Amino acid sequence: METTVKRTKIKALLAMAPGAQVLVKGWVRTKRGNKQVKFIALNDGSTINNVQIVAEAEQFSEELLKNVTTGASLAVRGLLVPSIGSGQAVEIKAEEIEVLGECDPMRYPLQKKDTTMEYLRTIAHLRPRTNTFGAVLRIRHAMAFAIHKFFNDKGFVYLHTPLITESDAEGAGDMFQVTTLDLKNIPLDKKGNVDFSRDFFGKKTSLTVSGQLEGELGATAVGEIYTFGPTFRAENSNTPRHLAEFWMIEPEMAFYDIQDNMDLAEEFVKYLVQYALDNCMDDLQFLNSKYDEGLIDRLRSVLGIEFERVTYTRAVEILEAAVAGGHKFEFPVHWGTDFQSEHERYLVEKFFNKPVILTDFPKDIKAFYMKQNEDGRTVRGMDVLFPKIGEIIGGSEREASLEKLEQRISELGMSRKNLEWYIDTRRFGTVPHSGFGLGFERLLLFVTGMQNIRDVIPFPRTPKNAEF
Repeated sequence: METTVKRTKIKALLAMAPGAQVLVKGWVRTKRGNKQVKFIALNDGSTINNVQIVAEAEQFSEELLKNVTTGASLAVRGLLVPSIGSGQAVEIKAEEIEVLGECDPMRYPLQKKDTTMEYLRTIAHLRPRTNTFGAVLRIRHAMAFAIHKFFNDKGFVYLHTPLITESDAEGAGDMFQVTTLDLKNIPLDKKGNVDFSRDFFGKKTSLTVSGQLEGELGATAVGEIYTFGPTFRAENSNTPRHLAEFWMIEPEMAFYDIQDNMDLAEEFVKYLVQYALDNCMDDLQFLNSKYDEGLIDRLRSVLGIEFERVTYTRAVEILEAAVAGGHKFEFPVHWGTDFQSEHERYLVEKFFNKPVILTDFPKDIKAFYMKQNEDGRTVRGMDVLFPKIGEIIGGSEREASLEKLEQRISELGMSRKNLEWYIDTRRFGTVPHSGFGLGFERLLLFVTGMQNIRDVIPFPRTPKNAEF
């Protein structure tokens, strides 16, 4: 196809006035019509909406039109004209069509009929071509951009923390080991243990579960930082809320106390939801109509209100009262237990009917680095709970006291050998500081209304699944 007309993306073309000569390129979603005229729905991924190509059969060879099948890629040049049919303002009256890539309709797994999410996960290399996953990927991009914009506009420094680490920030122990040792001939020391001194890094290393500890080093140098990168948990969990590889956003702020931390977390998630409503409405409307009729209303419901801030102790009282009143939870609840998703969603969806920020947790269920309260029983943690999701953010004011931090590490029987660099921040100019972590895919579950976390990441990594 020889033409001096430059390609126009379909998103821009659909906003143009009729009358221009245009060139579009994309993939065929559907083809219908009769012997006289064919109507081809073309999509290039720039928008959820297709452009309709009107191809009069007498202008094109039968062989060419036969190769215009669902999934085939085309270049189309023609005149942008007002659309006679409903659903779009303009369409293209085709003058030239070139099939860039044929697609065998007998083998192409994405036909017009609906396919299940489970099936689409088995063809994750093709599922981005569906309307659903095109919408999810565009929203994912918009949220990533909005995250960087939010922190950049506030003067935060984007800090790249390591993916390979010696430390287990969460104390969970479920980490993927990184090694170059020959697994068929593992070197052992005199005690019969693996001799990691002969490994690449000379010590046992793993993929990170969090960039927080390194993030604190940045915050105590440049004031306010954020990380945004992949994290890994070797947890054998197959729930719709867990991935082995996922993305985290973790800001750390010097001179922030727990109140400052809560204020920032609330402002942050509201900003992201508003950005989605302002910039992704076509995709949100599609997901709202196809999967979740309450999606857009639910997004709007978290704006223009103040999140409820309630202590863990008060939340336990509310949940215990619910049980006494006949409400049944699968998991028991009492002071000292870690809340399950059902408990968190009850507080958000049934009791307060708004997002909730929980504070002041028992220190025994939280990480060693959280600042201890004066009561000796609780720490200044904070979890942000959202409807349909439960916990979407977890954070805390960090323990700034060298004495209390060392005491807590000893109480938990943790090895100090690979934590001395972290403890140094409390030796040399310690300051009050706080931070939190937002699971990117958890955010996307809320914003897209999708039901399974495997459907908001392009290529999910879960137990027994590392395809593509």
